[in-house]
Amino acid sequence: MLMSAGLTRRQVLAAAAASSAGLVIGRDLRAAQPEPRRVRVGVVGTGARGTFLLATMLGFPDVEVPAVCDVDSAAAERARDIVEKHSGRRPDAYTAGESDWEKLVARDDLDAVVIATPWDIHARIAVAAMRAGKFVGLEVPACLTMDEAWDLVHTSEDTGQHCMLLENVNYFRNVLAMQRLIREGVLGTVTHALVGYLHSIPNLSFTDDGKLTWRGRMKAKLNGNLYPTHPIGPTAWWMNINRGDRFVRLRSVSTKPRYMREYARRRFGAEHPLARRQYALGDTNTTIIETANGHTITLYFDICSPRPYDLIFRVQGTKGCYEGNRDSIYVEGSTPEGQWEVFSTAYQEKYEHPLWRDLAAEAKKNGGHGGCDYITVHQFLKSVRGRTRPPIDVYDAATWSAIVPLSIASVANKGEALDYPDFTRGRWKKDSPIPLAGA
Repeated sequence: MLMSAGLTRRQVLAAAAASSAGLVIGRDLRAAQPEPRRVRVGVVGTGARGTFLLATMLGFPDVEVPAVCDVDSAAAERARDIVEKHSGRRPDAYTAGESDWEKLVARDDLDAVVIATPWDIHARIAVAAMRAGKFVGLEVPACLTMDEAWDLVHTSEDTGQHCMLLENVNYFRNVLAMQRLIREGVLGTVTHALVGYLHSIPNLSFTDDGKLTWRGRMKAKLNGNLYPTHPIGPTAWWMNINRGDRFVRLRSVSTKPRYMREYARRRFGAEHPLARRQYALGDTNTTIIETANGHTITLYFDICSPRPYDLIFRVQGTKGCYEGNRDSIYVEGSTPEGQWEVFSTAYQEKYEHPLWRDLAAEAKKNGGHGGCDYITVHQFLKSVRGRTRPPIDVYDAATWSAIVPLSIASVANKGEALDYPDFTRGRWKKDSPIPLAGA
């Protein structure tokens, strides 16, 4: 049965649960509805990433998927096949145009909506889903404009519905171990991070018949850091951003755009329109972020240039340094002077995060990207079941994703320093860091 996207019975009954630090998002509706016996999830966007998330969710025994949506009917049918094979029940599909997702989010038989569409409609769907009384799981980035970032925050607060950014890199095994290591003071105070998303994927910008994909169209018109959350999410946790510190200033510059035309020339020929057109996105973007506590982050973004995949993950503290891309750590007074130690052999097990300790076997068996996708989905479903504030909440989603519009504006103004909005409106001063909790 469908219902309107206005105020729903679920909205009236749903509690805006407090976090471990006592922060309540939105209305304090303490007469919470009973915890659902099963989690009913609708999936909007069943391409490669959406299908993978769908399959991962179905690996949990308490998950039902009554509905899926995609403008590509073949992708939606593939998703329906996956659900039917797993549960014996074929979900409804919404494929009648670019706004058919509105019917899915309005259903009254869903507890949550997972969104894995192209980036430019992430926020719009998330806002509508929260207004319809749904807990939202949102692929990255959460938004592309500042207005969208604020819409996410205001809607979550106004409705009491939560929005979790499904940033899987935060749940990498080494990232979580580093979170514990840093929290226990091994590196002292973390003062600087050099991180990035360096991933040579120009092929995803073009179709085989010589047209731009949605990613390619973004590269053609936007110049900045378009995909910041993979490196900035872990860094924000390590630096307690929004939980004791916050971003206060950003500046960004880009190189000239060269590689897209070169790639198109090699793939389609020198006279092809894609090899002759202009692209806005510079090959490499460099963004510098300052925090309220006087710390800095250098953030790189390059999805064009030929090179191996690299998140860099260099973290400098007052007692030592970690280099993720070389699996190395140096701790003053512990590591031999002037030498690196291998992190995975010397520190990984000692500082294993409780989540990995509890979920490693299932994660490695059922989750992609080394198991982190399973843990991401586990944390999302745990929050949906309890109607509790997720570990990557709407304030994180807005803060991390706001790098996109801020970097675009700074690049357009020759690297001008821009003030960073405080999406928490002061809550970062009293909110505690995320607990080092297990499953």
